[in-house]
Amino acid sequence: MSNKIITHIEALEKARSYCAYQERCQQEVIKKLRSFKLNEDELNYVLLQLIQGDYLNEERFAQAYVSGKIRIKKWGRRKIKHHLKQKGLTDKCIELGFKEISEDEYYETLKDLASYKWKTTKETNSYKKKQKVMSYLYGKGYESDLIQDVLKEIIAS
Repeated sequence: MSNKIITHIEALEKARSYCAYQERCQQEVIKKLRSFKLNEDELNYVLLQLIQGDYLNEERFAQAYVSGKIRIKKWGRRKIKHHLKQKGLTDKCIELGFKEISEDEYYETLKDLASYKWKTTKETNSYKKKQKVMSYLYGKGYESDLIQDVLKEIIAS
């Protein structure tokens, strides 16, 4: 971005395009608006216009974020929640986001990921192999009790 200072009207148009491209949280939009060198009143005006125009909706952002991270990145709830907290979302928005994914879909995603990792882990010692897979899944953000349940299923089959 150049150092050219833009008006709040130009900033509003750019922010609308920025939000229309993909769902954004307020923190991301505020960071973008600050790069336009707006004063606080102009920044708040643009933010209010985006919210009123439904370009910016944190609940919708949380739903899209959760859906994408579970279905595409195969992340677990712990990791997603941590990232959403870093983006400044409230617990209420985060909970609404998680309602997008059913328990069955979440469990199946974990099971598929665990099965794949179990098959591709090159370890002959079954205890070490289990530890490696557990560590991987925990790093992906899955809950340890679910990891244990899924691995019992996989090892038994």
